[in-house]
Amino acid sequence: MITYDRLYIGGRWTEPAKKDLLEVRSPHDRSLVGLAAEATEPDVDLAVDAARKAFDEGPWPRLTPAERQDVIARFNDLYAKRTEEIADLTTAENGSARWFTGWTAAALSQQTGAFLRAAAALPWEEDLPRTDGTTGRVLVRREPVGVVAAVIPWNAPHQSALVKIVPALLAGCTVVLKASPENALVTLLLGEILTEAGVPEGVVSILPADRATSEYLISHPGIDKIAFTGSTGAGRAIAAIAGRQLKRVSLELGGKSAAIVLEDADLDAMTEGLKFLSFANNAEACVAHTRILVHRSRYDEAVAKLKDLVESLTVGDPSDPATFIGPMVRADQQERVRAYIETGIREGARLVTGGPQVPAGLEDGYYVTPTLFADVDNSMRIAQEEIFGPVLVVIPFDDDDHAVRVANDSPYGLGGGVWTADEDRALSIARRVRTGTFAVNGAPFSFDAPFGGFKSSGIGREFGTVGLTQYVEYKTIAV
Repeated sequence: MITYDRLYIGGRWTEPAKKDLLEVRSPHDRSLVGLAAEATEPDVDLAVDAARKAFDEGPWPRLTPAERQDVIARFNDLYAKRTEEIADLTTAENGSARWFTGWTAAALSQQTGAFLRAAAALPWEEDLPRTDGTTGRVLVRREPVGVVAAVIPWNAPHQSALVKIVPALLAGCTVVLKASPENALVTLLLGEILTEAGVPEGVVSILPADRATSEYLISHPGIDKIAFTGSTGAGRAIAAIAGRQLKRVSLELGGKSAAIVLEDADLDAMTEGLKFLSFANNAEACVAHTRILVHRSRYDEAVAKLKDLVESLTVGDPSDPATFIGPMVRADQQERVRAYIETGIREGARLVTGGPQVPAGLEDGYYVTPTLFADVDNSMRIAQEEIFGPVLVVIPFDDDDHAVRVANDSPYGLGGGVWTADEDRALSIARRVRTGTFAVNGAPFSFDAPFGGFKSSGIGREFGTVGLTQYVEYKTIAV
């Protein structure tokens, strides 16, 4: 059993105000994974004060960009040496299948590497040419935005944390990271690596905490910017707080992404691709492709292929290498997904496979049977609302214009894709669907390219140069 009985506040392991430790239990069998300190408002005050002092008076914002990059490069090297440990602990805490947590932990070195490349190439101070005939110089500086409150969800704890901490630190900011209680252990582990890498005192704090403490953090007058990943409902509340206080804010929120399957698509490639695009991380992923739009001429064939796919997914102990889908993270999340399945049945969608029953032999955990619905109308709740679990809906369409209309008929705009043998046609559709990311035939994204959403899927972007510049303010100096 792992125990972190102190919080990481300003780079120091500090006794929390709350003496009772948080129990972190496995969603697979509810066994005790470990104990962790849980932050409350006095701990937030300490962390923000440390971050404020480190930003206003400390060395970190005043180092050269190259000096900060050296520290983050050391962090990246140290992180890479602990990926197996990190993957195991993430699986134990939140139930993500071990194949997924292993892949994610390894990929995060690439994510950080992309930020390092962006920081090395970014002109932190540059001369602009005078075009008005006057003499003198115009300097444009990129300066750190200040103290950042980074608030992250449970489904991908280190990815969500590092996609905020790394660019914020490279820009010269200080950070208070609010983690979910479900991932308290693996998130506090980051403090060990940050200290070993040489991040100065005061610069980073890590606070596992509940929603009330999170709201206290983002409302704190010492915070300059909020960076949030989570539900659209929570994002709206955070945006309202940021608006009242004129804090900078970036939001990576929910999705209900559509995969468009044209009549010339390779259905075998489509089903293999959707195995990962739709069901990775137990389908607890904002960018999951959960609306499958299929040309009417291939509809029955595609539904049969998807049925075979869904029924082939191995559900069980997430630590077993043979498992593809583990449990939902909590009992309420399990019940939420099962309730959506019951809603789909009541709405009149055709239940092709799966259902609200818990998989046999897995009653001790928070498991859901992977489920496929066909003959779905896009107005149904199961097509409009983010389920955040292993449930796919299949919707027919007649032509490209119809497919684009259905894909865009959503409050969300985070991801999506198209499957076709015609690249020009694919690009035509991709340019018309209002989403922040879009994959042609399952092509992977790049950590150098921006990631984020249209509409209710968020504000701002992450990854690469664009993600880095979410943590800077621009200053113009006329000389």
